[in-house]
Amino acid sequence: MRFLAGLAALICGLNLVIGRVFAWLALAIVVVCFTVVVQRYLFATSYVWMQDLYIWMNGAMFTAVAGFALMRDDHVRVDIFYRPASVEKKALADLIGTLIFLFPFCWVVYAYSIPFVTRAWSYREASANVGGMPGLFVLKSFIILFAGLLALQGVAMLIRSLLILSGRDELVPAVMRYAPDKTLEEPA
Repeated sequence: MRFLAGLAALICGLNLVIGRVFAWLALAIVVVCFTVVVQRYLFATSYVWMQDLYIWMNGAMFTAVAGFALMRDDHVRVDIFYRPASVEKKALADLIGTLIFLFPFCWVVYAYSIPFVTRAWSYREASANVGGMPGLFVLKSFIILFAGLLALQGVAMLIRSLLILSGRDELVPAVMRYAPDKTLEEPA
Protein backbone atom coordinates (compact mmCIF):
# COMPACT_ATOMS: atom_id res chain seq x y z
CA MET A 1 0.00 0.00 0.00
CA ARG A 2 2.90 2.35 0.70
CA PHE A 3 4.13 1.77 -2.85
CA LEU A 4 0.72 2.76 -4.22
CA ALA A 5 0.66 5.87 -2.02
CA GLY A 6 4.13 6.78 -3.29
CA LEU A 7 3.01 6.27 -6.88
CA ALA A 8 -0.02 8.52 -6.32
CA ALA A 9 2.24 11.16 -4.76
CA LEU A 10 4.61 10.92 -7.73
CA ILE A 11 1.76 11.34 -10.23
CA CYS A 12 0.38 14.30 -8.28
CA GLY A 13 3.86 15.82 -8.11
CA LEU A 14 4.22 15.52 -11.89
CA ASN A 15 0.83 17.13 -12.52
CA LEU A 16 1.58 19.80 -9.92
CA VAL A 17 4.83 20.79 -11.64
CA ILE A 18 3.28 20.74 -15.11
CA GLY A 19 0.24 22.66 -13.89
CA ARG A 20 2.29 25.37 -12.21
CA VAL A 21 4.62 25.75 -15.20
CA PHE A 22 1.88 25.87 -17.82
CA ALA A 23 -0.31 28.16 -15.71
CA TRP A 24 2.22 30.90 -16.46
CA LEU A 25 1.08 30.74 -20.07
CA ALA A 26 -2.03 32.64 -18.94
CA LEU A 27 0.14 35.68 -18.31
CA ALA A 28 1.94 35.23 -21.63
CA ILE A 29 -1.42 34.96 -23.41
CA VAL A 30 -2.57 38.26 -21.93
CA VAL A 31 0.70 39.99 -22.86
CA VAL A 32 0.66 38.72 -26.45
CA CYS A 33 -3.04 39.49 -26.91
CA PHE A 34 -2.55 43.00 -25.48
CA THR A 35 0.41 43.51 -27.83
CA VAL A 36 -1.67 42.43 -30.84
CA VAL A 37 -4.45 44.87 -29.90
CA VAL A 38 -2.02 47.76 -29.33
CA GLN A 39 -0.24 47.09 -32.62
CA ARG A 40 -3.50 46.92 -34.52
CA TYR A 41 -5.24 49.99 -33.09
CA LEU A 42 -2.34 52.30 -32.27
CA PHE A 43 0.13 51.43 -35.00
CA ALA A 44 -2.19 50.02 -37.70
CA THR A 45 -0.05 46.93 -38.08
CA SER A 46 -0.64 43.28 -37.38
CA TYR A 47 1.27 40.01 -37.48
CA VAL A 48 -0.67 36.83 -38.17
CA TRP A 49 1.90 34.73 -36.31
CA MET A 50 1.25 36.74 -33.13
CA GLN A 51 -2.48 36.11 -33.45
CA ASP A 52 -1.75 32.41 -33.87
CA LEU A 53 0.63 32.52 -30.92
CA TYR A 54 -1.86 33.50 -28.23
CA ILE A 55 -4.49 31.09 -29.53
CA TRP A 56 -1.95 28.25 -29.59
CA MET A 57 -0.65 29.11 -26.12
CA ASN A 58 -4.24 28.98 -24.88
CA GLY A 59 -4.69 25.51 -26.37
CA ALA A 60 -1.37 24.28 -24.95
CA MET A 61 -2.15 25.66 -21.51
CA PHE A 62 -5.63 24.16 -21.19
CA THR A 63 -4.63 20.74 -22.47
CA ALA A 64 -1.48 20.54 -20.33
CA VAL A 65 -3.14 21.57 -17.05
CA ALA A 66 -6.10 19.17 -17.27
CA GLY A 67 -4.47 16.62 -14.96
CA PHE A 68 -3.54 19.40 -12.53
CA ALA A 69 -7.13 20.65 -12.52
CA LEU A 70 -8.41 17.12 -11.88
CA MET A 71 -5.95 16.73 -9.01
CA ARG A 72 -7.23 19.96 -7.45
CA ASP A 73 -10.84 18.93 -8.15
CA ASP A 74 -11.37 22.00 -10.32
CA HIS A 75 -13.33 20.19 -13.02
CA VAL A 76 -17.06 20.75 -13.30
CA ARG A 77 -19.12 18.29 -11.27
CA VAL A 78 -22.69 18.09 -10.05
CA ASP A 79 -22.14 18.34 -6.29
CA ILE A 80 -25.70 17.73 -5.10
CA PHE A 81 -24.81 14.27 -3.77
CA TYR A 82 -21.02 14.37 -3.81
CA ARG A 83 -20.27 17.38 -1.59
CA PRO A 84 -22.22 16.27 1.51
CA ALA A 85 -21.16 12.60 1.10
CA SER A 86 -18.84 10.86 3.54
CA VAL A 87 -15.19 10.35 2.61
CA GLU A 88 -15.88 6.68 1.86
CA LYS A 89 -18.81 7.49 -0.43
CA LYS A 90 -16.71 10.10 -2.25
CA ALA A 91 -13.95 7.52 -2.67
CA LEU A 92 -16.44 4.99 -4.06
CA ALA A 93 -17.92 7.58 -6.43
CA ASP A 94 -14.43 8.53 -7.62
CA LEU A 95 -13.48 4.89 -8.09
CA ILE A 96 -16.58 4.12 -10.16
CA GLY A 97 -16.45 7.41 -12.07
CA THR A 98 -12.80 6.96 -12.93
CA LEU A 99 -13.27 3.41 -14.19
CA ILE A 100 -16.54 3.97 -16.06
CA PHE A 101 -16.10 7.51 -17.38
CA LEU A 102 -12.57 8.95 -17.07
CA PHE A 103 -10.49 6.04 -18.39
CA PRO A 104 -12.76 5.31 -21.39
CA PHE A 105 -12.85 9.04 -22.20
CA CYS A 106 -9.04 9.25 -22.08
CA TRP A 107 -8.74 6.14 -24.26
CA VAL A 108 -11.15 7.52 -26.87
CA VAL A 109 -9.33 10.86 -26.99
CA TYR A 110 -5.98 9.09 -27.29
CA ALA A 111 -7.12 6.56 -29.89
CA TYR A 112 -8.81 9.14 -32.10
CA SER A 113 -6.01 11.68 -31.80
CA ILE A 114 -3.14 9.36 -32.77
CA PRO A 115 -3.91 9.36 -36.55
CA PHE A 116 -4.66 13.09 -36.39
CA VAL A 117 -1.35 13.88 -34.67
CA THR A 118 0.64 11.40 -36.78
CA ARG A 119 -0.65 12.98 -39.97
CA ALA A 120 0.22 16.46 -38.68
CA TRP A 121 3.77 15.31 -37.85
CA SER A 122 4.16 13.54 -41.23
CA TYR A 123 4.01 16.79 -43.15
CA ARG A 124 5.10 19.14 -40.36
CA GLU A 125 1.76 20.93 -40.36
CA ALA A 126 1.85 24.69 -39.91
CA SER A 127 -0.80 27.36 -39.55
CA ALA A 128 -3.37 27.53 -42.34
CA ASN A 129 -3.01 31.33 -42.27
CA VAL A 130 -0.51 32.95 -44.62
CA GLY A 131 2.24 34.35 -42.41
CA GLY A 132 1.09 32.19 -39.53
CA MET A 133 3.22 30.16 -37.16
CA PRO A 134 5.00 26.97 -38.11
CA GLY A 135 4.79 23.94 -35.84
CA LEU A 136 1.07 23.29 -35.51
CA PHE A 137 2.01 19.60 -35.32
CA VAL A 138 3.64 20.24 -31.92
CA LEU A 139 0.48 21.88 -30.60
CA LYS A 140 -1.62 18.97 -31.84
CA SER A 141 0.63 16.64 -29.83
CA PHE A 142 -0.74 18.28 -26.69
CA ILE A 143 -3.95 16.32 -27.29
CA ILE A 144 -2.03 13.13 -26.50
CA LEU A 145 -0.40 14.84 -23.50
CA PHE A 146 -3.89 15.86 -22.33
CA ALA A 147 -5.18 12.28 -22.44
CA GLY A 148 -2.03 10.91 -20.80
CA LEU A 149 -1.88 13.37 -17.90
CA LEU A 150 -5.60 13.05 -17.27
CA ALA A 151 -5.36 9.24 -17.25
CA LEU A 152 -2.34 9.38 -14.93
CA GLN A 153 -4.25 11.55 -12.51
CA GLY A 154 -7.09 9.05 -12.80
CA VAL A 155 -4.66 6.35 -11.64
CA ALA A 156 -3.79 8.55 -8.63
CA MET A 157 -7.52 8.97 -7.92
CA LEU A 158 -8.02 5.20 -8.08
CA ILE A 159 -5.16 4.72 -5.63
CA ARG A 160 -6.66 7.31 -3.30
CA SER A 161 -10.01 5.56 -3.47
CA LEU A 162 -8.45 2.17 -2.79
CA LEU A 163 -6.47 3.52 0.16
CA ILE A 164 -9.55 5.12 1.69
CA LEU A 165 -11.82 2.13 1.09
CA SER A 166 -9.22 -0.24 2.59
CA GLY A 167 -8.95 1.89 5.73
CA ARG A 168 -5.46 3.20 4.94
CA ASP A 169 -6.46 6.84 4.44
CA GLU A 170 -3.40 8.00 6.41
CA LEU A 171 -1.34 6.99 3.34
CA VAL A 172 -3.26 9.29 1.00
CA PRO A 173 -0.90 12.05 -0.22
CA ALA A 174 -1.70 15.41 1.39
CA VAL A 175 -2.47 17.03 -1.95
CA MET A 176 -5.25 14.48 -2.53
CA ARG A 177 -6.98 14.44 0.86
CA TYR A 178 -10.63 15.31 1.03
CA ALA A 179 -11.24 18.45 3.06
CA PRO A 180 -14.50 19.03 4.95
CA ASP A 181 -15.34 22.41 3.38
CA LYS A 182 -13.91 21.66 -0.07
CA THR A 183 -13.46 18.35 -1.82
CA LEU A 184 -9.65 18.59 -1.82
CA GLU A 185 -7.12 20.49 0.24
CA GLU A 186 -4.93 23.07 -1.42
CA PRO A 187 -1.46 21.77 -2.30
CA ALA A 188 1.36 22.87 -0.03
